[in-house]
Parts: sequence; structure tokens; C-alpha cells
Amino acid sequence: MTEQQAVRTNLNIAYIGGGSRGWAWGLMSDLASEPTMSGIVKLYDINQQAAEDNAAIGNSIYDRDEVKGKWKYEAVPSLEQALQDADFIIISILPGSFAEMYSDVHLPEEYGIYQSVGDTVGPGGHVRALRTIPIYAELAEHIKQHAPHAWVINFTNPMTLCVRTLYEVFPGIKAIGCCHEVFGTQKLLAQMLKEMKGIEDVQHRTEINVNVMGINHFTWIDKASYKGIDLLPLYAEFADKYYREGYEEHHYGPWHENVFRSAHRIHFDLFKKFGVIAAAGDRHLAEFMPGYWYLKDRETIARWKFSITPVDLRIEKGEKLFQQSKRLVTGEEAFNLKKTGEETIAIMKALLGIKEFVTNVNIPNQGQLGNVKHGAVVETNAYLSLNSVRPVMAGELPSQVNSMVNRHVYNQETILRAALTKDRELGFAAFANDPLVTIAPEQAKDLYNKMLDNTKKYAPYG
Repeated sequence: MTEQQAVRTNLNIAYIGGGSRGWAWGLMSDLASEPTMSGIVKLYDINQQAAEDNAAIGNSIYDRDEVKGKWKYEAVPSLEQALQDADFIIISILPGSFAEMYSDVHLPEEYGIYQSVGDTVGPGGHVRALRTIPIYAELAEHIKQHAPHAWVINFTNPMTLCVRTLYEVFPGIKAIGCCHEVFGTQKLLAQMLKEMKGIEDVQHRTEINVNVMGINHFTWIDKASYKGIDLLPLYAEFADKYYREGYEEHHYGPWHENVFRSAHRIHFDLFKKFGVIAAAGDRHLAEFMPGYWYLKDRETIARWKFSITPVDLRIEKGEKLFQQSKRLVTGEEAFNLKKTGEETIAIMKALLGIKEFVTNVNIPNQGQLGNVKHGAVVETNAYLSLNSVRPVMAGELPSQVNSMVNRHVYNQETILRAALTKDRELGFAAFANDPLVTIAPEQAKDLYNKMLDNTKKYAPYG
């Protein structure tokens, strides 16, 4: 049976966080461009109006000539209704509000701790996890009761602890975490081939074969190739050439014009230190390292040519998207169908048996990462096929990065226990052990208590 013949209709997708104006809109575009699937998307959100607006937007594109995948969108008032008969469950939520995020990212600055993102590790990632884990524990219980056989695709950060919580509460769940950071490194390697070898025929980043190993946002590549070319020796030359000034992809523009860009100087520095390719963006990588390396102060950050992502910018963007949503609902503005480059559709097609697929995913360690504890959520490649996700054996992390990765693995396990048991002191033990927390213990305790107080609406820790 060819791919075009293998059409699946009447599929059910439960979208938790269905009022999203980012991931949800992207999914609408990607589903609309895919002819092999159709069905219904049930949108559930604690902001019911946002879900209803998205349902109106999604349904408005149904009859457009360019739409190949026919999906109906329905806003539902309860999680149970969303999960009923679900084939897939997609989760992309904001745990808390921008007020809590502001505290996560910017309160530590008063103590001399800077974070470029603040959603995975560091003080911000830690406290975000403490309010996210109880939400995911509840989601896992509902999925166990109402949709135990559905595939769960998570996009929420902190990715590792979100997925880890789902499996802790419901060991039989079929869940994967998806992240696009490795994609950016594949694109950088394609740019390297063009820059260093004049090879311009890389049509898509997936032609760059990579062995992925590590944890989300702190992934590493020890093998990379393109049509028989070993890319690590070439990357060593590339890093040497651009180490001091950095490398900027010309089609994106200068790094300082967009807080989400960088000049890859941290990529190159880590390679020169450890001999393997760091496979996430500089903004994320910086947060896993000791605070005095790349995030010591604003001058250091500027010297390494990346940026802090201010929460005020996210608030401003959110307001613009809210206004755009109103225009899309009234028809004042037409919804722009544009493929996102994410792999949600390819993953769904593989799990439905339409077309098998290999990509990097976050799932519990079953031995695919040799020197990380069994059951910890790790990020490696996996082979996806009909109702199956089989991890690709990545081998062992190189010894020079193993201790850094495992420090975070064990810290995340401690955070999980602290959140599930509401153990404030256990949580602080993990908080104080984070590499970004380079202040005196009494200062760290003061910061921790203030941050917990600022998030108590969503995560009360007595």
C-alpha cells in the first residue's frame, strides 16, 4: 500500500492547552497540508474562550481549496470530554501565568543569577517544574482512566520532567516528548557544509545523520555524517574558524536583532572543550553549565553573543497574538497556512502505520543511553512505526560530558520527588545543587523561598 492510499479518517486528537496561539495554530497549518489524515480535534483549555476562538479559526479553513487534510475543531469544557476516544493527545500548556514566569526568570537577577530562558534548569526551570509536575500528575491520572491507549505527544517545558511525571504516575502510558533544538544543529551542519566545502545540495536537515544522546536541551552528537562524509573533523575546522567572532546564518540576520538567535559561540566553545557537538541552542546550553561560564553578567552574555529572553517580550507577543486571534475569528484577517517544520504530523503518520520514521524523542531510558540511570527520561533517536516507538541504541555518553549530564539527571529526579511529596526541603536540596546557583547557601534559601511564594497560587509548598 502506498502512502497516498493509506488514508486514515475519523481520527480523534485531544489538544490539552487548546487555546494556544502558537503550537495550536502551527498544528492547524500542518494538519491542513497533510492529505493522509482527517478527523476531529478537541480543544481543551482552562481558558475556555481561547479554545472556542481556536475552534472557530480551525473550522474557518475547512473549505479552502488548498486544504488537503479535513479536520473539524471543537472546544470542549472538560478534560474528560477531550480525552474520550482520543487516538492522540497533544499537550502544550503554560504552567502558571506570565507573572510566575517573570519571577522565574527575573527575580534571580536580583541575586546575580542570570538565565537566558529559565524554563528547564536553573532557578526558573526548577520552580517552573514544581508547579508543572502536579499538573502532569493529574493529567496522567485522567489519561489512565479515559484514554489509556492513546499516544501522548508533549511539547511543554521542562520537557524531561513533564514526560518523567507522566510515566511515574501512569507507567503504561504511551508518551513521547518532542523538541526541535536538535533540528537547529542539523541546519547548522548543513550551513557548515556549504561554508566549508561548497556543498549546497542538502535539501533538508534530515539528510544530516546524527547520533543524539543526552537530556532535553542538553543533547550531544558524537557521530554526524552526510553522504559518507564524517562531519566531526570538519566541525572542528568550522569551530576554529568562527570561535572568536561567531557564525551567523545570513538568511536569519545578525544575532543581536532577535533574542532567539545566537552566533553559536557556545556551540564552538563546548566542542573545543569536550570534542563532541552540543546539539541545542546556545540560550539553552548556557543554563546547564556553571553560571560563571556564560551567564556571569550581562557583559559576559553579550560577549558570547546570545541574549536573555525577557518575559516582557513574551507578554508583548502574547498580546499581539490575542489581537490577531480576534481578527481571525471575525474574518478580518485570513489564517495563514504555513508549514512549521515540526515533526508532529510525521510522528502521527508513523504511529498510524502510514510511513515509518526516525527522529529524536524524549522517553524513559531502557538502555538506549548506556551510562544514565534506567527510567530517567533521556533524548535519543527512536524508530517510529505502527503503534511503536523503539529507541535507537545511542551508546554511552562520552566521559567528558557524562558527569555534567548525570548531575542534571539526578537533580531532576530529586525535583520530581520533591514535587510529588510536596517536600520543600528536598526541593531546596536540588535548587542549591544547580550549576547556576553560585551564591551562598543562605542567599540561595532566601531566593528559593521568595520564588516559591511567588508561585504558591499554582504550587503551594508549605
